[in-house]
Amino acid sequence: MMKEFRAIRKEREEMGRYWNDFTNYSQPDTGKLQGNAKATARREKAKGKTLEPVVIKGRKIVNSWWGQAWCNNLERYADFESRLERGKRYVRTGAVVDLKIQKGKVTARVQGRRKAPYKVEVRISPLSEERCQFAIRKCAKKIENLELLLQGDFPEELKELFQGEEGLFPTPKEISFSCSCPDWALMCKHVAAVLYGIGARFDENPLLFFELRGIDVERFIDVTLGSRVEAMLQNADCASERIIRQDNWEDLFGVL
Repeated sequence: MMKEFRAIRKEREEMGRYWNDFTNYSQPDTGKLQGNAKATARREKAKGKTLEPVVIKGRKIVNSWWGQAWCNNLERYADFESRLERGKRYVRTGAVVDLKIQKGKVTARVQGRRKAPYKVEVRISPLSEERCQFAIRKCAKKIENLELLLQGDFPEELKELFQGEEGLFPTPKEISFSCSCPDWALMCKHVAAVLYGIGARFDENPLLFFELRGIDVERFIDVTLGSRVEAMLQNADCASERIIRQDNWEDLFGVL
């Protein structure tokens, strides 16, 4: 009991320092963030550990359709609006020193004012089988190959399938997150930086979106194309007005 009491008191003291020195404690400058990030990379390398940092090149955080669609989806929801802007600054400065995407989960480490980076975890609720089947039916006859899918080069109605209210991109109620920092806010700037970092990862490899959502992309494409072929076979015995009957050849081509 005494150990738990001390832990609670320590947490409250840290929170008190956070709010009593809000400007300095919560908003380290770019140089401080980048210096701490480099120091973390050196320490982890010395331990034989490999980090997977998010590196933003250029002014834009994301460039591809998948990265833009992920970030646009986040910004549609007012629940996240107040903290996202700070997250952009952090991800641009290289503060997301490690980010790994798995099925239904993202684990990351984000540099702050202190030497040790904060631990962030983002969880995404799994897609129901009904939503997966609905997506497959909608995609049938629309996506011809994996390359088009990864480029985001498919019809507008399918883009709505991914980004719409019941689409494959998660809604706020399907996203949960935690951070080891002392900020009491539901979404701190470290979490926001990770969410943008996920979009940057999708820029590099759109297949990670399907990994995160628990979708077997090869099966997704195979079933979609399979549905297309099946529909074609169902119409194989149906007569078409475009078929030229043999008794019309003479009139059409002037054959004697």
